[in-house]
Amino acid sequence: MTSPAPIALYYWPTPNGWKISIMLEELGAPYEVHYVDIGKGEQFDADFLAIAPNNRMPAVIDPDGPGGKPVSVFESGAILMYLGRKFGRFYPLDDERARIEVEEWLMWQMGNVGPMLGQNHHFRPSTLTSFPTSTHGASGCWRGAPLSVASLSDLKSARTSQTTRRPRRSCSASARA
Repeated sequence: MTSPAPIALYYWPTPNGWKISIMLEELGAPYEVHYVDIGKGEQFDADFLAIAPNNRMPAVIDPDGPGGKPVSVFESGAILMYLGRKFGRFYPLDDERARIEVEEWLMWQMGNVGPMLGQNHHFRPSTLTSFPTSTHGASGCWRGAPLSVASLSDLKSARTSQTTRRPRRSCSASARA
């Protein structure tokens, strides 16, 4: 039996890139890294734009995509969801309520935690004030919850945060209702 062809990960060491490499490692999926140096502007090369038309990291090409044909996927959230469905891990396939909750938290991380922490890390050295409190405590919502694409998307952002953590608060769907 032949081993599956590796997924091509187009990557630069950023929190969004780390999300995908962490996911691939957790899945035990074969992959090969293709560095795209954003410092040199390689994300604007025509070859990369054919994979990720938004010219941003990360992107993947799965040679064994739907129907056994190659597929490219860009945007970290879309990649996490695709890999979760493909491998049947970290993404609820048969429980719509659980899937909704995972997707809510994934979108919240992508639209709030990730950008706020990114701005905090970029601008904080030149300011005396910190960014809004939405950069605090997000990872606390994942404690006790099943590991999912939502929690994987926040691991590196939360790890690189220099902000102080607030006490954990309830983040379950029933607590939000």
